[in-house]
Amino acid sequence: AAGAEMEAQYAAMVEGYKAQYPELYAELTRRLEGKLPEGFCCKVKAAVEAAAEAQQTVATRKASQMALNALAPALPEMLGGSADLTGSNLTNWTGVEALRPDTYLGRHVNYGVREFGMSAIQNGVALYGGFIPFSATFLTFSDYSRNAIRMAALMKQRSIFLFTHDSIGLGEDGPTHQSVEHVASLRLIPNLNVWRPADTAEAIVAWASAVNSADKPSVIIGSRQNIEFTKRSAEEVVAHAKLAMEKGAYVLLESSKGADQVECVLMATGSEVPLAVKAREVLEAQGVGTRVVSMPCVDIFDTLCCEEKRAILTDAPKVAIEAGVTSVWYKYVKDGAVIGIDTFGESAPAGVLWEKFGFTVERIVEAANKLIKH
Repeated sequence: AAGAEMEAQYAAMVEGYKAQYPELYAELTRRLEGKLPEGFCCKVKAAVEAAAEAQQTVATRKASQMALNALAPALPEMLGGSADLTGSNLTNWTGVEALRPDTYLGRHVNYGVREFGMSAIQNGVALYGGFIPFSATFLTFSDYSRNAIRMAALMKQRSIFLFTHDSIGLGEDGPTHQSVEHVASLRLIPNLNVWRPADTAEAIVAWASAVNSADKPSVIIGSRQNIEFTKRSAEEVVAHAKLAMEKGAYVLLESSKGADQVECVLMATGSEVPLAVKAREVLEAQGVGTRVVSMPCVDIFDTLCCEEKRAILTDAPKVAIEAGVTSVWYKYVKDGAVIGIDTFGESAPAGVLWEKFGFTVERIVEAANKLIKH
C-alpha cells in the first residue's frame, strides 16, 4: 500500500512536469528510452563527407577527437571522460566543460587513475539510462578495465570504451606500454564490437556505430602516431564509410585487372592499412592484380554470411597485416600469411620498431609472392 501511494505520487509529479514543460518531458523521455535525436544520421553523413573532402593525415586518437567534435554537440546525452589522460586520449571536445560537484552540469569526467572504477562507473551510468557514457585510457591498461568491459557486453549496455596508443607504434614507452595482445583479446569477448579505424572517416564510422549500438558495447582503438590517409575520390570515401558501418570491412583498392581477376588480397586494420597500400603498388608494378581490404571491425565482418565474406576476401591468396598477435587472423587467410608480432615489443622510435619487427613493404611483397607461386 505504501509503495502504491509513492508510485501514484510519482506518476502525478511526472504528469505535472509533462504539462508544464512538454519539450523537456519529450527530451527526457527520448533519452531514457535510449533513442537518438532526430536528424542524428544527417550529422554523421555530414561529418563523413567533411572527412572525405579533407582527407587529413592524423593519428586516429586525433581522428577520434575530430569525430567527437562533429557528433557530441548533437548528442546532449553524451558523457565522457578519461583516466587522467585527457591530453593523450583526446576525449574532450570544443566547448565541453568538466563535471564538478557544485553544478553537475559538465559532460567531461576527470576520473583519475582508476581504470576499472572508471569503466564500472560508466556501466552504472549506462544502466541508469538517459546517457551515452564513454571513457578512455591507454590500450595496454584495458586489462584493468576488462571485467567491466565483459560485464557491459554481458548486460547488453551501450557503453563505449576508447583506448589509444595501440601497438608498437607508440615507440619509446617500451614493451610495457606496447599492447601487442590486447586487440586480439578484446575481440574474444562476445557481444562486443572492437573498432580499429585507419583514418578520419573510419573514426567517425566507429563512433556512429558505437552510438547506434543500443544493446552492445563498443571499443574504439586509436594510434599515437599519424596514419596516412589513402587518397581517393570523396565519393569513394563516403561509399567506403557506408560499407565499413554495414559490413565491418570493405575493398579499399581494387586489383587493376578487375574484381574478377584478383590474384592476391592484402587485408589490414588501423595504422597498417597504408602499409598494405604501398605493398600493393609494388605488387601491381610486378603484374600481380592486388586488392586491399580495410577491416576496421572484424566483429561485424564475422556476422556476414559466407557469400558476403567471399565477395570481399575472394578465394585468392591472402596476407593479413596487423601490429599484434597473429593467431586471430588465420581464420581469414587460411593457408595464407600473417604479418604480425608474437613477441613483446622493444623501446625505440616507432620507425625503428617497424623495421625490426618486419612491418615493411618488402616483407609483405615477399610473403605475397611466395603464396602466389605456390
